Amino acid sequence: MKKIFRTLHLWLSVPFGLIITLVCFSGATLVYEKELTEWCHPERYFVTSTGTAPLPLDELMEKVSASLPDSVRPTGLTVSPDAGRTWQVSLSQPRRASVFVDPYTGDIKGRSERLPFFDVMFHLHRWLMGASSGEGILWGKLLVGTSTLLLVIILLTGLLMWLTNRHKPLAASLRISCTHGWTRFWHDLHVAGGIYATLFLLLIALTGLTWSFSWYRTGFYRLFGVESTAGSGMHSGQSGERSNNGRSNGQNGERSNGMHGERSGGRNGERNGERNGGMHGERGGGEGHRHSSYARWQDVYDELVRRYPDYRQITLSNGTASVVPKGRNSLRATDKFEFHPRSGEITDFQPYDEQDKSGKVRSAVYMLHTGSWGGGLTRILTFLSALLGATLPLTGYYLWIRRLVVKKRHKKA
Repeated sequence: MKKIFRTLHLWLSVPFGLIITLVCFSGATLVYEKELTEWCHPERYFVTSTGTAPLPLDELMEKVSASLPDSVRPTGLTVSPDAGRTWQVSLSQPRRASVFVDPYTGDIKGRSERLPFFDVMFHLHRWLMGASSGEGILWGKLLVGTSTLLLVIILLTGLLMWLTNRHKPLAASLRISCTHGWTRFWHDLHVAGGIYATLFLLLIALTGLTWSFSWYRTGFYRLFGVESTAGSGMHSGQSGERSNNGRSNGQNGERSNGMHGERSGGRNGERNGERNGGMHGERGGGEGHRHSSYARWQDVYDELVRRYPDYRQITLSNGTASVVPKGRNSLRATDKFEFHPRSGEITDFQPYDEQDKSGKVRSAVYMLHTGSWGGGLTRILTFLSALLGATLPLTGYYLWIRRLVVKKRHKKA
């Protein structure tokens, strides 16, 4: 059995090791995309509070609408409780577009978009830099999925090799020596580092496969009693990834904004904005008519704040609203409301605990994949595990090549 484990571990790693390194490294960079994007462009995400109250929501939305081209209209608003942050307005077009606005002045501070570096990392992580359509994405996605599937086998065989070949005490076998030369260091980093990272890498790989193979996604969700539908993988395309997983379109998105921020309200806002487009009115359709689109948003918002004084995020669109209460790690875990657009009366309430199971499972899969399921600590551990995962094939190549060289020398001697 030991020989079988070693053979599988080696000959699955050799042809796919470099792809595994690229996927793990790019995934690690996306863990903190949101924070790094905000650091690079603070003007989009932060405002200097004047000490006054934010504009009424109807006035704010009308100011934003007046700043947009005639063919574009606001369809939703995501509000942060932080007085020093901008708010996010979803737009009718292009698909899943949004802008950040100053809640005190109504000025547009910038568009929601991914930084070029993270755009490259995202394409590398999902499609090995393949195009977003055509054969490039097909082959890139297939290679990423195949490498991820083989990574699961590589991790398990590596764990079994460690368990069956361990001759040193547990503490010694998990120590990475920095004082016995580079060969010993790379060996310890490969063995002990792999053991440290195995659990998180398995979580990342097993959940990540739901975005690669439809057959896997179907079987995976059936384990939890959920039927998988088209798009259930959440990463059906670049735009969808940014918006739902987000990695970059959600002001309060998680994991980045890329592989990995969330945007709980933009998609609903766009959908409801399209469905009720007549109530929003086109620019030039009459001031009174346009005003009626947002007239009751403030009333609904005030009622939601009364119910959730410590909310994490509130999203409004025409006829629907959602709230992320404080303490929930995922921005997908929302309590949903429906209200009458003209009267502002809340007509329906659906708490997260009573919502469809499929949405909860997809949310859990995303959180496990991005490391956000346990807050800041699990994100750090996910980041470090992904970095270790990127080094494992490289240290493995080094040890394998060195062993071949040593054997060749012994034969000559």
